[in-house]
Amino acid sequence: MPRFAPAAAVLTGFLALTGNTIAADTASQSGSAHEYSFELANGLSLPMKEFEGKLVLVVNTATACGFSGQLSGLQELHERYSDRGLVVLGVPSNDFGGQEPRKDGDIAAYCEAKYGATFQMTAKTSVRGKAAHPFYQWAVRELGFLARPNWNFHKYLIGPDGALVSWFATPAKPTSKAVITEIEKHLDQLTADQST
Repeated sequence: MPRFAPAAAVLTGFLALTGNTIAADTASQSGSAHEYSFELANGLSLPMKEFEGKLVLVVNTATACGFSGQLSGLQELHERYSDRGLVVLGVPSNDFGGQEPRKDGDIAAYCEAKYGATFQMTAKTSVRGKAAHPFYQWAVRELGFLARPNWNFHKYLIGPDGALVSWFATPAKPTSKAVITEIEKHLDQLTADQST
């Protein structure tokens, strides 16, 4: 085992437990989230380019997960900040523990009925490994292995220019101080940029 492996394991565990964010070095990033598209449950394509000029929180969701209560928090963010330029994008995934058993057409309806979730949802998508959606492969290349989804409800924050600006591990609740602070910081900057 390499000498750095225990340190990496400790850091990964710390991030997972605390839900801390790590800001991306956007100057060193290649490409943009706007280069990718997701499939919707109805089979249509959702180009991320549609969100240019907005802040986007991309979250891999699972309705049978112990963290599924975060769907209510994601809806709260959607209601509180969508008028200021935040888009919440749920990406249902069955990658972790088979915890998204529902079919594409049923996921959004279930989330709305149980959690009041009306924010945008994609079709069920793989978010890890070689089968991961190209957006997720890009995000891991940009931010490194510590920022890869290790469970459901991993969160990436995408800036108005398509750059990755932050990520949050599964335990970070959508309405936690860390998440809210980061969202408000970038929305304030977005507002300032639009007024100049």
